[in-house]
Amino acid sequence: MATDSSQVTAVGDRRVQRTRAALLAAAVRLVSERGTTSIAVTDLAEAAGVSRQVVYLQFGDRDSLLAAAAVELAERELYPLFPDLGADTLRARVLAAARHLAVHHRFYRALVTGSCSFALRTAAIRSFDQLHRQTPVPILDALPPRDAAVAGTFVVGGVMAVIDDWLLADREREPDPLVLTDRLLALAVTFTGLRRG
Repeated sequence: MATDSSQVTAVGDRRVQRTRAALLAAAVRLVSERGTTSIAVTDLAEAAGVSRQVVYLQFGDRDSLLAAAAVELAERELYPLFPDLGADTLRARVLAAARHLAVHHRFYRALVTGSCSFALRTAAIRSFDQLHRQTPVPILDALPPRDAAVAGTFVVGGVMAVIDDWLLADREREPDPLVLTDRLLALAVTFTGLRRG
C-alpha cells in the first residue's frame, strides 16, 4: 500500500512539534528549578526525552533553545491576554506582563544573567515585531516601516533593561509586579505622552 507523502509530512511535522514542545518545556522547568542557565545540553535532552543531537538539530545551541523557551512561554501565556485587555488599557497590559514575569521570575532572572541574554534580547525583539503586526502600537504606526523597526528595537531594549533591574533588585523574593508596572508606565508617559489609563 502506497503512503501519501502529505500524510508522512504531517506525521513528521507533529513529531517535530512534540519534540520541540518537550524541549521548550524542559528548558523552562530546569532553568526555573536550578535558577541558572548553566545546564548541560545532555540534561536538557534527557529531561525532554530526546538525544543531544535532536537539541542541536532543532535549535543549534543551548542559548537559542533557552531564548526560544522564553519567547514561547510569553507568546503562549501572555500574548493571548492582550486582545482581551483592549488597546486603550495600557496599564492593564503592562500589569499583565509584569505579573507574568513575576510568576516566572526564577526562569527570567536566570536568562537575563546567563550566557543566553543576547539571544534572548534578539528573540524578544523579533517577537515584539510580530506582536506589533497583530496588535499595532500607535506610536510606531506613525513612523515609516524602517524607522518603526529601529524604534521597536530601541523600545524593547530599553524595556528589557528596566525589567532586568526589577528582576535582579532582590533575588530573595518574588518581584512586585506593581513596581514594574509603575516604572514602565512612567517611562511611557514621559517619552510618548500616552496616558496611564
